[in-house]
Amino acid sequence: MNYEFEILRRENSSAKPYLQNISYETENKRETVATALTNINRAAENALLDREGRRVQPIRWESGCLQKKCGACAMVVNGVPGLACDSFLEKCRKKGRIRLEPLRKFPVVADLMVDRSILFENLKTMEIWRKEAVSLDEKRRQLVYESSKCLACGCCLEICPNYSFGESFFGAAAFVPTTRLITTLKKEERESLRKAYLSHVYQGCGKSLACAVVCPAKLNVEQMLAASNALSLWRRP
Repeated sequence: MNYEFEILRRENSSAKPYLQNISYETENKRETVATALTNINRAAENALLDREGRRVQPIRWESGCLQKKCGACAMVVNGVPGLACDSFLEKCRKKGRIRLEPLRKFPVVADLMVDRSILFENLKTMEIWRKEAVSLDEKRRQLVYESSKCLACGCCLEICPNYSFGESFFGAAAFVPTTRLITTLKKEERESLRKAYLSHVYQGCGKSLACAVVCPAKLNVEQMLAASNALSLWRRP
């Protein structure tokens, strides 16, 4: 089976982006975009040429577990944010072509690599951590466990119509971890987090729930948003 990759490339953060068209063949119908990129880079070491006859330089992209657990390989596949390790060639091929782009709401480092450090800086701004251990009842334990499955991949921010890089709204990447923390805090301990939540989440969220549609971990974003809103606005679960 032959696939045509159209990859938006950039030498570095300040370079002008360009498209490169690369032909790729495989007999494996279950192959993913991550596997294809790995094989293309191996071929690039042996003078792989693109469709215009230009030498293909290794494609810069990130990967970690390749098992949909770390979120490192997040990118835009045919206009939709997702994980390269979870994007199967047969399913994502569109009109015989697969277009790959870096996440557009983060600074580009090179090719398909982006700088997602803003995700962690936002969590530091909201002080998303506990200072001591806590025991939970069964109801809260399930909600905390659900929110802990967030991969911090950034797909939710890519699709969010209200999120823009560097602005005060932090998106689902912030309110999902907030749910995990605010659910465990006693009423008298919530005040600073409650104020941060109102400022960086509630006031900016349009509740389109587009984040729930693309979430690779299939998190119940609506449930977590409702729980965080209840504890932050009405101060009750």
